[in-house]
Amino acid sequence: MSHWGMVCCLTLEWLALGIWVGGLLVLIGAVIPAVFNTFGGQDSGGLFLTRAFEGYHRFVIGALAILCAASWYRWWSGDSAVAVSRGEMMMLAGMVVIAGVIIVWLHPYAAALQSQAFAVQEEAAKKAAFEALFRILMPVRWLYMVNLALGILLIGIKTKRSLYRDGVVT
Repeated sequence: MSHWGMVCCLTLEWLALGIWVGGLLVLIGAVIPAVFNTFGGQDSGGLFLTRAFEGYHRFVIGALAILCAASWYRWWSGDSAVAVSRGEMMMLAGMVVIAGVIIVWLHPYAAALQSQAFAVQEEAAKKAAFEALFRILMPVRWLYMVNLALGILLIGIKTKRSLYRDGVVT
């Protein structure tokens, strides 16, 4: 097992977690408030955010591929210093499932509902369409928050393991 191979593996893993967690924090903490305080309209702001989250999803798919490949590589190495713990695998599996549900099912459904709401002209129908959109966006928001928490917990697991491995915590 190459020392530099493992260094690259762990570096890519940390980078993927940084993209996962940092990207979501930036979207939630900076982009969403900026969009709704700048764009002025619900239609243009909502469409912009839909596109922003679609871009984030592409990064998440890449991050998931890196995290899964790196976990496999660490497991395959058999090195106890970089062993993949059961908790780490459970966190990663949960993140994969939640991201899959959002990216494959909920986000496309919400985008379709958004398009329908923007296309309707009659006020009562528009209100009903937006209510349907907001009903689906509530669980999507919660799933994003759960996935953010799982990403942060995974960072904590990896940090704790590195502290014990390096002899910082005895």
